[in-house]
Amino acid sequence: MADNVIKTKSFNFALRIIKLFQFLNEEKKEFILSKQLLRSGTAIGALVRESEQAESKKDFIHKLAIAQKEANETDYWLELLFQSGYLNDAQFQSIKSDIIEINKILASIIITSKQKLTAK
Repeated sequence: MADNVIKTKSFNFALRIIKLFQFLNEEKKEFILSKQLLRSGTAIGALVRESEQAESKKDFIHKLAIAQKEANETDYWLELLFQSGYLNDAQFQSIKSDIIEINKILASIIITSKQKLTAK
């Protein structure tokens, strides 16, 4: 995984999301929002992995675009958890920077892939 930045970052992010889910369930007794966060936050890495076996360049782009949608949804749940007081500022800022970085990487890969696709 060392040479694929998005694969590594999305996997490590999924691990953080799992730990955050456990914290929210055990410490904060929050079960609904955290479940949504768990689903979308772990889906990013799963879709990145799925894109490795894409049937075409268009399929590759499509899978990463869905990963980007999941990342945007994850960002929404994180913001909601922060604004509702389940996450403090330090917790929020730490994980927020990760999802911003993942979104930027995904956007860059998608843009570059689309440019290569249309250049042919």
